[in-house]
Amino acid sequence: MQTKNIQYNNATISYRLAGMGQPVLLIHGFAEDSRIWDAAINALSETYQLIVPDIPGSGGSEILNGEDISISDYADVILAILSEENIKQCSIIGHSMGGYISLAFAAKYPEKINALGLFHSSAYADDEAKKDSRRQAINVIKEKGAMTFLKTAIPGLFADAEKSSTAVHLLLERGTAFTQAALIQYYNAMINRPDTTGVLKTINKPVLFIMGEHDKAVPFEHGLQQSYLPSLSDINILRNSAHMGMLEEEEKSFSILAHFLASIYV
Repeated sequence: MQTKNIQYNNATISYRLAGMGQPVLLIHGFAEDSRIWDAAINALSETYQLIVPDIPGSGGSEILNGEDISISDYADVILAILSEENIKQCSIIGHSMGGYISLAFAAKYPEKINALGLFHSSAYADDEAKKDSRRQAINVIKEKGAMTFLKTAIPGLFADAEKSSTAVHLLLERGTAFTQAALIQYYNAMINRPDTTGVLKTINKPVLFIMGEHDKAVPFEHGLQQSYLPSLSDINILRNSAHMGMLEEEEKSFSILAHFLASIYV
């Protein structure tokens, strides 16, 4: 495992490299960092070259400066990492907000991807109710701090927070590193992101969908609706998971991912 840094618009961006073979990019979600993929790295690094970034404001990466930072801006950070590593094309897998970044990347740089994976994620833009929910979260973060918010939000990402208490505690422990500014920047970027179902309708590369039956953050029915949009879909349902399948059903999640990648790189 190698950790590297690049400079992007005066911010230090950190990412990890592991393994050799065809390149696979793994993008983490909101209030996570690249370590959410550690089990995937262990499972896949003997077969693939894994590029695992900390998105700006998470882990070892500094927050992007400027007003109105967008999901598209984070996609440009991903492009900078691939350029640094001289990677012309890769598979890109995103969890939650990482899926939004993956879709934005696919919209801007379709020639750079040979497969797309949405892990508990969605191409739909936020509806007004979801936008209001995110704005309420921003107010809580401003008034009570990042950790007070995360202590309330993280358990709700699991189908059974008590059963998954070890994972919940791990995410909360890592959550202490997040600043209010980073979480607020993420929420504003998600609120303002456009609908990207057009990407799914027109993409001519395989698309992986991993959905949690009990997911409240990305409703199960939304995932099902979108999974029929691409011409090449690989549809998978985690029956005992909500939004954190890589922790709730770790072995099954990464078996699905390994099978999908094997079908591409035959």
